[in-house]
Amino acid sequence: MFEKLAAQAPDSLLALIGAFRDDPRPEKIDLGVGVYRDAEGRTPVFAAVKAAERRLLETQDSKAYLGPEGNRAFARAVAPVVLGPLAGDERILGVQTPGGTGALRLAAELIAAADRKARVWLGTPSWPNHAPLMKAAGLAIKTYRHLDPATQSICFDEMIAALESAAPGDVVLLHGCCHNPTGADLSPAQWDQVAELLAARKLVPLLDLAYQGLGNGLEEDAAGLRQVLDKVDEALIAYSCDKNFGLYRERVGMLFVRGRSGAEARIAFSNVLTLARTNWSMPPDHGAAAVALILEDDALRADWRRELDAMRARIASVRAELAAADPAFAALGRQKGMFSMLPLSKETIDRLRKEQAIYMAGSGRISVCGLTPGNLPRFVEMVRAALAAEGRP
Repeated sequence: MFEKLAAQAPDSLLALIGAFRDDPRPEKIDLGVGVYRDAEGRTPVFAAVKAAERRLLETQDSKAYLGPEGNRAFARAVAPVVLGPLAGDERILGVQTPGGTGALRLAAELIAAADRKARVWLGTPSWPNHAPLMKAAGLAIKTYRHLDPATQSICFDEMIAALESAAPGDVVLLHGCCHNPTGADLSPAQWDQVAELLAARKLVPLLDLAYQGLGNGLEEDAAGLRQVLDKVDEALIAYSCDKNFGLYRERVGMLFVRGRSGAEARIAFSNVLTLARTNWSMPPDHGAAAVALILEDDALRADWRRELDAMRARIASVRAELAAADPAFAALGRQKGMFSMLPLSKETIDRLRKEQAIYMAGSGRISVCGLTPGNLPRFVEMVRAALAAEGRP
């Protein structure tokens, strides 16, 4: 059987993480791994999470199955954070998933079950797993440019022109905030124009909200998503708590389905539960239970908000420091979230890794959280020289 299989190339980012780990140079800088890091280079466990886990240890009296819908208390607690005034709307139902990735895969399978001819429109560059997840469900991908790396500007006219050619029932995958990998988010006015277009052409948005709270703030980062929901009849939302609760290993996510009516939403939700059952039967509970405790407890929720605010402030301060260091990094100061994309060639990126121990993805994506007060000046100096060598200002 297995002799019929072809060897698959290793994931490039995982390979980069391994190469960094094995590099003995003390001055090495890791800008590849996509997790938050504090100024000391650590990825800490939230104090609010620790407190919730202690409470779970003391009070949880069973590890029995919860069912394919997962932790219902988690779903009830997360909905207001994501949906705001729309929480409780009978047209929107949510199911817990193993991380935001699980939500995206479940969304893709639901789309395929509803209309296998529906195409998924995706701005590029995007998170590298977006297209494979859609294709694995048998869906066709159509692309348009999201960002021009050379100018660090959103190609909004190209986006609008592409979506005006989309067919009714096509799906448009949109980053809710803190765009990965570019950090370039739509403005409120652009969100409004996109929402109007989606509604007019009867396109279905698939909103990926993976970094809420790490851009402009918890409410602000959900504003674009809510603008879209105010205009359209149908939508899918893939949500992740892995980043804004620091629960990377626990894989805590949600898929929300918005129907044209409560009855239609319930039909879609029944399909979601069937698909979830055949994928993972039921999602892991520990992280979801911890999030539910935090959001339902005023003191824990306040602690979590303070920690989240501190994370956002650190990210913003790194971006501000980069922008102040050199005009070449001015755009990074305007962008949001953990990631940005440098306009460097693959050859230059390889040279920076080999000669300077600066590790970043081959696309030029950097995780700004890998920069600390100790290594940021050297990073700026080396990348400024690399840009000059490529003839870039």
